[in-house]
Amino acid sequence: MNFSQIAYVAFTIILALVMAGIIAYYFNPKRKKKVEEPKYRMLQDDDKKEHHD
Repeated sequence: MNFSQIAYVAFTIILALVMAGIIAYYFNPKRKKKVEEPKYRMLQDDDKKEHHD
């Protein structure tokens, strides 16, 4: 293997590790409430608008 092939393999592995880290961070059970909060807030806003009309 020459340098460019090693560089491509290393870059691919680094990108895979970064992606795995992002996924692990985002789907961490400790963050679930913070991640889900905007969804429920949007639904609450829709419910308030329907009741006022």
